[in-house]
Amino acid sequence: MEWQRTPQGSDRGPSQEASGVPITRAPSRERAMATVKVTYATLSADNEDLHEGYDAAVRRAREILGRVHPMLIGEERRPGHAHFEDRNPADTRQLLGRFALGSRQDARDAIAAAKAAFPVWSHMPWPERLARLRRAADLISERSFELAAMMSLEAGKNRYEALGDVEEAADLVRYYCRVFEEAGGYDRPMGQLSPTERTRSVLKPWGVWAVISPFNFPLALATGMSAGALVAGNTVVLKPASDTPWLGLMLGEILLDAGVPTGVFNCVTGPGGTVGAELVESRDVAGLIFTGSKAVGWDIWQRFNRTSIRPCILELGGKNPAIVTAKADLERAAEGVTRSAYGLGGQKCSACSRVYVDRRVAKAFSEALVEKTRAIRVGEPTRQDVFLGPLINEAAVGTFTAASAEAGRDGRVVMGGRTLADGDYAHGYFVEPTLVTGLPSGHRLEREELFVPLLVLAEVASLDEAIARSNDAEYGLTAGIYSEDDAEVQQFLDQIEAGVTYANRRSGATTGAWPGINPFGGWKWSGSSGKAALGMYYVQQFLREQSQTIVH
Repeated sequence: MEWQRTPQGSDRGPSQEASGVPITRAPSRERAMATVKVTYATLSADNEDLHEGYDAAVRRAREILGRVHPMLIGEERRPGHAHFEDRNPADTRQLLGRFALGSRQDARDAIAAAKAAFPVWSHMPWPERLARLRRAADLISERSFELAAMMSLEAGKNRYEALGDVEEAADLVRYYCRVFEEAGGYDRPMGQLSPTERTRSVLKPWGVWAVISPFNFPLALATGMSAGALVAGNTVVLKPASDTPWLGLMLGEILLDAGVPTGVFNCVTGPGGTVGAELVESRDVAGLIFTGSKAVGWDIWQRFNRTSIRPCILELGGKNPAIVTAKADLERAAEGVTRSAYGLGGQKCSACSRVYVDRRVAKAFSEALVEKTRAIRVGEPTRQDVFLGPLINEAAVGTFTAASAEAGRDGRVVMGGRTLADGDYAHGYFVEPTLVTGLPSGHRLEREELFVPLLVLAEVASLDEAIARSNDAEYGLTAGIYSEDDAEVQQFLDQIEAGVTYANRRSGATTGAWPGINPFGGWKWSGSSGKAALGMYYVQQFLREQSQTIVH
């Protein structure tokens, strides 16, 4: 079949100016437009000012490509002794920038800077600390077009996904500040055994936190994890994904502009084998949070606690199911599954990667799903009409190619299954959104996280069977159901083994959580703490309790 192609257009050549200076701030008119909020639940905006602001930011971003970007370590913007290239996954001929190839020594220095800044930040009155972080959230919103433009170029996100990522980052900071404030700074009186004693429970920060963030939400997750630590009074060393280092550095600049003292937030770019290894192995790191794959997370967990017991928060993968019963609104279900399966090319831990459909409506649902998937525009992600941009890198394309071949061998590829390498797609990591049926129950593609736009559809005889097969997985992150029967929805909620659940959601079968609205955390191998990001218990994980008893 022929996908609806969108040409990439021409780009200006990269600037050769060696500078770590970020994109200039948007003028006041665009700051006003940035107040139009795009969320994952909408992923749309009928607002021409918004589109004009985003398009202008893309043009400005392309004018400064190719610059050299230093690390942020204490008061220093350190250039590093070597650099790695960051290229546009939609057109790998386009060099976005050269980023410092951090070493173990750079990571040690960042940890030392964070440790030195900890007394000032942790003892700052918490209302003042929150005021500075709220200012940072406002700056993120004010610069949303610039940040979203960078993200589209660096991560391949379409404009709606990118704008949503930016606004989620801002709202994560705001929400965590509000939770901390409503808890009174987690300083509360306790009971007493005699009239002469006074006892309190006080939650206190640990110290330096290492934050290792992924490529798929390069601002929202880097910000959310860092904000949890910073709100609590900890200091941070961030290692952003090497596929998306730009946004992590921009977060650091925003925090400095908001008045966060130097050394409180540090950003070291570079590979996991050096920078990441030092963060995991350093005894001066008090806590660590990681979002990524199960294999890497499990290795980090074991290495981090090899010599001492320290908090290690892991937010890992998902193999997220949607269930469509015979009593579902099939049009709504098809739209919700399409959006969750193929948004950002399936490169979300919450992406819908398998759907269990009552066989009585399987044919009709499959036809509706195919119709909506055919309408997806694949192309250069900064264009307004594009839904699906490129995958993040060549390795992801390799995963997709292998999975598609396996699907064709062991089942049936209903649509998609090919890489797109001709014409406008010749220099990017583009693939077709893919639907697979007919796989044997329990097949690898039904059980393992792939992080590509490949959806497995399986027919079932009942809701009981659908729930049983949904739960037969090592992950338990998100899950969704479509049914107009309240009893079926309640059975799903009672029996499904997932930390995030949705029912009859047109905007996304398994995706679309938002701070303060949908706490986001997984069960089983999807998460280590049982406490969800975006929720009211998240900040507590970055604190430890001290009981204080004073006798007068």
